[in-house]
Amino acid sequence: MRRSRAKGEKHADLHMNTNCFLRLTPAQFLRRHWQKKPLLVRGALTEYSSFVDRTGLCALAARDDVVSRLVMRTRAGWEVRHGPFKPATLRKLPARGWSLLVQGVNHVVPRAASLLQEFRFLPYARLDDIMVSYAPPDGGVGPHFDSYDVFLLQGQGTRRWSVSAQRDLELVPDAPLRILKRFDADDEWLVEPGDLLYLPPCCAHDGVALDDCITISIGFRAPSTAEITTRFLEHLQDTHEPQGRYSDPELAPVAHPARIGEDMLEKFGRMLDTIRWGRSDVARFAGVYLTEPKPHIVFERPARPLSLARFTAAAARHGVRLALTSLMLFRGRTFFMNGESRRVNARIAHTLRRLADGRRLAPALACEPEGWELLYEWYRAGYLHIGAADQAAS
Repeated sequence: MRRSRAKGEKHADLHMNTNCFLRLTPAQFLRRHWQKKPLLVRGALTEYSSFVDRTGLCALAARDDVVSRLVMRTRAGWEVRHGPFKPATLRKLPARGWSLLVQGVNHVVPRAASLLQEFRFLPYARLDDIMVSYAPPDGGVGPHFDSYDVFLLQGQGTRRWSVSAQRDLELVPDAPLRILKRFDADDEWLVEPGDLLYLPPCCAHDGVALDDCITISIGFRAPSTAEITTRFLEHLQDTHEPQGRYSDPELAPVAHPARIGEDMLEKFGRMLDTIRWGRSDVARFAGVYLTEPKPHIVFERPARPLSLARFTAAAARHGVRLALTSLMLFRGRTFFMNGESRRVNARIAHTLRRLADGRRLAPALACEPEGWELLYEWYRAGYLHIGAADQAAS
């Protein structure tokens, strides 16, 4: 096993003349590393390494609108508890050997949402969320692999990352976590605040805190074929209603009433053959599926909403921004917002594309009446807010 800071720096020194935090152009990164091999970049995003500390993370873990977990290694193996957690519970934890993980921090901390925007060279449809973990010395979640791409940004403290290209991905049976049964590290790095490690899917890795340690994980969506198939069939059920009903006026007496007849199977097959879908159905499903909020997400509607006229005036003067929890994508002139779809005319589409790409519209906003009505509808639902910049504390 090679233990060095230099190996990671070998990757980090490439193309230092670029402005991208990866020290590579986005095209170079995607061609050389994306879903191919790890990349370690020293001091990549130091400005984001301290937006949350242990106290702030524990406060988030106490909220019922945030998903959190506590992972502890015991003599008997691994133990996982699910939040929300009472502050007293977290204060009583031992001095070593555990990790607190909080999902979707970008939904509640504006600075985390800004960090996610640093990865805009990748499609929003692939971005998932930001998870932040805190661990005292010896804390970690064991050797494992993820089925998706992940960037691991070091916040405070120091962590030792061990990485392996092994193909043996057998898991410990009956464990509450996906722990690798065998782990043979190829490389090992010590990472410090601002260091960024990219790992492709199925890359075995193990991170252990050497001191009080914050790690920020930028994760990506990689739904399974089974997930997509199941959800698409559910979508067809909601959007298509085949006509007709089973009938058999030619039915004859049978000798074996428990036998499923060939005629029945043939009729079932013809009924299923009436199900049709095309590219437009797939596109609509993709937009709805990819923007559907997670079950724990709650949108805060304005307590005393403005009238349409006052909203239009305020939004035109101050701009608008998407709520941190909002997901907005588009295809052509069809826009998908938090699992809902809307088709608009070309002029409105131009404005909404800017909102979807930038997640905000600057002041001096001009829009058609139909566009204002749609923005107002989203404002009333809590999907967007007036103001071009987040006012919430980070």
